Amino acid sequence: MPRRRFLDYAREWLYGEEGYYVKAPAIGKRGDFFTSVSATSFFGGAIANHLVGLIRRGDLKEESAVVEFGAHQGELLSDVAQFVYTLEPKLLKTLTFTIVEPIEALRRAQEKHIRNGFGGALRFRILPDLSSARSSSAFVYANELFDAFSFDLYNRGEIAYVENHSLVWQKADAKAALKADRLGVERGEIFDGFERFARALSGAFDRCEAIIFDYGVFHPRDDFSARIYKEHKIYPLFSVADLKPFYKNADLTADVPFWHLLGAFKEAGFDGAVQEQNAALIDMGLLDLLKLYEEKAGFEAYRRESGRVRTLLDPLLLGERFKCCRFCR
Repeated sequence: MPRRRFLDYAREWLYGEEGYYVKAPAIGKRGDFFTSVSATSFFGGAIANHLVGLIRRGDLKEESAVVEFGAHQGELLSDVAQFVYTLEPKLLKTLTFTIVEPIEALRRAQEKHIRNGFGGALRFRILPDLSSARSSSAFVYANELFDAFSFDLYNRGEIAYVENHSLVWQKADAKAALKADRLGVERGEIFDGFERFARALSGAFDRCEAIIFDYGVFHPRDDFSARIYKEHKIYPLFSVADLKPFYKNADLTADVPFWHLLGAFKEAGFDGAVQEQNAALIDMGLLDLLKLYEEKAGFEAYRRESGRVRTLLDPLLLGERFKCCRFCR
């Protein structure tokens, strides 16, 4: 394999032919990692409750587009739609649920999953990009989207390349060095695509609120976080001399630099803020939904679901490691 910039190698690893995400990896106990979606449907319930509240207050139109990125096989959209139906059934007749998914195999899986769950009762569409999703009012959500973006590895004026599935370093080009300087990164990952994504949202929707959950850091920390997930085991990238066994067969990720993300959205005209996932989900009414569930299903069902919800809220689990990014314009 000829020498390639790590950014391009990572993009091919994840999204190229037979790439890791292209093959729609399993999530949960049978996969390489857990997510909030695999923990409990009440994660989608909290998002739905927040959406319904925005519409009731008049902050979004009843005819809004509800848009998900990084939808995997459509599980989260199904949870959100089901809770919208529970909370405000009439909205299923006015909202247009939308998945933006560039990978054709995933689009087919999403279509099958949603049709099996809702038949013709849900207004939904699955689009390869944002160009056909134009709307005057939109609610955008995603879980673990930005950590799936490709990134460069930068180290004090040098940038990583890959040769024969091993990392090598060479002097950074002027563009990469300038971006590192602008972001205040001397040693660490530099993500690609945040600015394009924010501009695309700004161009597609006149009025938009985006709620996106992910893990990351708030300031440069002069270190690398890049790692590989395989069958619930974590391999720090720099502990792996030969990347070939993992290439396209395991998840490659790094902590999201929230200062970079917030700056990209600000440049695109959004106001933005980040808070811990547990605080955000409570603000979005997660505990109120659990109380309603207890009234409808009884204490034993409530007790079982509370145990699953704890995964989302516990600071030692997902509650504070994950953050909620909220962007509005």
